[in-house]
Amino acid sequence: QLQLVESGGGLVQPGGSLKLSCVASGFTLDDYAIAWFRQAPGKEREGVSCTSSSHGYTYYADSVKGRFTISRDNSKNTVYLQMNSLKPEDTAVYYCAAEIYADDYCSALPRGYEYDYWGQGTQVTVSS
Repeated sequence: QLQLVESGGGLVQPGGSLKLSCVASGFTLDDYAIAWFRQAPGKEREGVSCTSSSHGYTYYADSVKGRFTISRDNSKNTVYLQMNSLKPEDTAVYYCAAEIYADDYCSALPRGYEYDYWGQGTQVTVSS
């Protein structure tokens, strides 16, 4: 059974940092593009970042560019989202999602309908 589990969320002050993890089980990430999405209360889900399985593609939403870094460790079957200089508007539930043979998806902002496998989400709250 393919499963993604996010962790690392929490409460942080503005300007702080968090590192989210997305661990896959039941499959290996080697052939999968992985994306991070977020959904704030009352707002639509939005794509945040993406990393391809090969070719080294990464993509960031303009709102997080320069502050967030996506990385993957296929040996640990894990993808990370390092979030620095956090702002209150980054408050949301963050989800990771996977899609096989989808490197081209990471040439643009991730779109939810492109991904078949989703984690349950982890809450990130940025507040003083």
